[in-house]
Amino acid sequence: MPVKNLRTLFGLACVLTLVAPATASAITAEVARACDAAVAKAFPPRQIGNPAAGSTKGTAKDQREYFQKCVANNGKVDDMPADAPKDNKPTK
Repeated sequence: MPVKNLRTLFGLACVLTLVAPATASAITAEVARACDAAVAKAFPPRQIGNPAAGSTKGTAKDQREYFQKCVANNGKVDDMPADAPKDNKPTK
């Protein structure tokens, strides 16, 4: 009977080891601060009593996606739209 329990325990340990998630790298404090500042700039927070402060653009989901994009780019976010020209020179 003890051998059967030992096999079951060993099998369970193997399964749990294989199912365990791989180590995830944590973001650094500098990247988190930079991305938090970028989100606050892109989606300014509203201020109570000041209807002109803040913006209504974007939802919480948009803000989360923006933050995740910033973290993925190591704290750098490209705010320039894809169809906008790189320079402001008029075309001939």
